[in-house]
Amino acid sequence: MAGGDTMTRYARQICLPEVGNSGQAAIQAAHVLVVGVGGLGAPVLQYLVAAGVGRLTLVDGDVVSLFNLHRQTLFREADVGKAKAVVAAQTLRTLNNDCVIEAIEMALNPSNAMTFIGQSTLVLDCADSFATSYILSDKCKALGIPLISASVLGISGYVGGFCHTAPSLRAVFPDLPDRAATCATAGVMGPVVGMIGAAQAQMALAYMIGQTPSPLGQLIRFDMQNFRSSGFRFDTAPDPTADLTFIAASEVTGHDFVIELRDAKEAITSVNEDARRVTVAQFADQRPTPAANQRAVFVCQSGLRAWQAATHLRSYWDGDISLIAMGDTPPTEK
Repeated sequence: MAGGDTMTRYARQICLPEVGNSGQAAIQAAHVLVVGVGGLGAPVLQYLVAAGVGRLTLVDGDVVSLFNLHRQTLFREADVGKAKAVVAAQTLRTLNNDCVIEAIEMALNPSNAMTFIGQSTLVLDCADSFATSYILSDKCKALGIPLISASVLGISGYVGGFCHTAPSLRAVFPDLPDRAATCATAGVMGPVVGMIGAAQAQMALAYMIGQTPSPLGQLIRFDMQNFRSSGFRFDTAPDPTADLTFIAASEVTGHDFVIELRDAKEAITSVNEDARRVTVAQFADQRPTPAANQRAVFVCQSGLRAWQAATHLRSYWDGDISLIAMGDTPPTEK
């Protein structure tokens, strides 16, 4: 687009003193990684493309589903069954052909995360699992890349800016919840997802233009049951060392002490042939212990049971522990 056209298109944005020509240039120079092209991804992507972000990489291995259309507003009924990342990219290119948009039809995991994150100016967590949130946070912290992460369940949720100049997600959420409700069991309201996704996009743009105060180190909560919002800064929160971290299933070795927490209905075949198949309760009762030179690896669908069993082990063993989330119904609408 010619310079004059650019000035016209983004004029109402550039005229803001917080943006100006330098802010618009920063937006156009940015490469944003968006993980998850669902309910949050819909408003996030549309607003970032409209604002003129130069390059977007969309990572999502899922397909469009009819029962998600009430909140995944980038998609239409005719898109059901198609790859979300591909459909979203096609739509977004029609909104602003100045934006370079790459669609990656795969789920983010611990083995590919560093590659995607390392190429990015900023990472947005719009995914559908807390395991992905922790993977992104750990990798962003290691690489010094900022992360804007959001989560919605029911009619409430949050968005926050983590890593780079701020503490990581673990500083605010050091532990996983005791139980993981899902959109299938607890439900989720589309407009709430859209509202929080719009806030996530605004925080991303605020980082790009260098807004003060920075969105990094800020968390905002939305409670639409009581029509309230609140927020706090966590710039000085202690950032714990990442102890229980997620790895890819391909990283399991024959020397690992592997605990398979999925039953036969969830997974006919264990993650490897040497894995012990038990429940979290059985593991806590039996208290098995790895050898001193072994790594303990806990496997489940969402990562929650793996975290719980690993916490039991950590109470009496100080060796290396890793977690694997094989994929599950989302614990929250992300």
